[in-house]
Amino acid sequence: MIDPETQAGWVPEADGVDEEEEMPLSMRLSIADTLTLGNATCGFMAVYFTTTGILIPHLTGSDDSAGMARHSAATAVILMLCAAVFDLFDGLVARKLRSSPMGAELDNLSDLISFGLAPAYFVLVYGMVADDAHQRVAALGAIVVLLAVVLRLARFSCVTLKDGMFQGMPSPFGALTVVSIVLLELPFVATLLAIIGTAWLMVSRVEYPKPRGRLAVAMLSWIVLSMGLLAAWAFDAPSGQLLLQTGCALQLVMGAVIPLFATARRVNNFRDNRREARAAQLP
Repeated sequence: MIDPETQAGWVPEADGVDEEEEMPLSMRLSIADTLTLGNATCGFMAVYFTTTGILIPHLTGSDDSAGMARHSAATAVILMLCAAVFDLFDGLVARKLRSSPMGAELDNLSDLISFGLAPAYFVLVYGMVADDAHQRVAALGAIVVLLAVVLRLARFSCVTLKDGMFQGMPSPFGALTVVSIVLLELPFVATLLAIIGTAWLMVSRVEYPKPRGRLAVAMLSWIVLSMGLLAAWAFDAPSGQLLLQTGCALQLVMGAVIPLFATARRVNNFRDNRREARAAQLP
């Protein structure tokens, strides 16, 4: 004899198994998430090449350490550039298609590896191998870079900003600016001050436009050009050193000039609004 109450509350066993085996929506990776993981992979490999090609040959006194360091430094920076490409495209793909509920968290964690840990470690190793550098002071500069990226990413997750603008220098742009400062081979004090200034820009309220439309194409073109300059320097091409230093100097100039355009646009919008308000008050 079957109890009606028990029968009413009974769920078929097969349905229960299907629900358990089905992957939760929050665990499914989208195309954008896969690009984000590529970002993290590039950041980790940048740390790997910085260690194996620059730091270890320096510590072991390898005879060919100079050539190996040049190739490995170029490879590490190219990998950071590749991470920036992945970071650019994962946002575009997420807007066009979809992103999983993990997308924002994956993006922050990957950015921390590629644009926080990798450039900070690059600065740290620079302080250990450069002739005029001071290791402990360079370590302090590396910590400043890392903490600036951590604070920037945390603020980005908590603060809602107006559309089309970043508050503070974006972490990919900041990471490339930091490694450009190191590759310029300036005196140690000037290098350290420039690195700290870049870290300050990342946590400042200075506005930077988001790379969309033509600006995204321009950024992608600049990244490809930077890769070419690094390859020419790595393979000791004619004027490769001069070309690399010119590209690094342009990176620094852009970091300082780009927010001026955003400020000028904001001032012009303010003037236009005041002009319209005055015109509306006239009889």
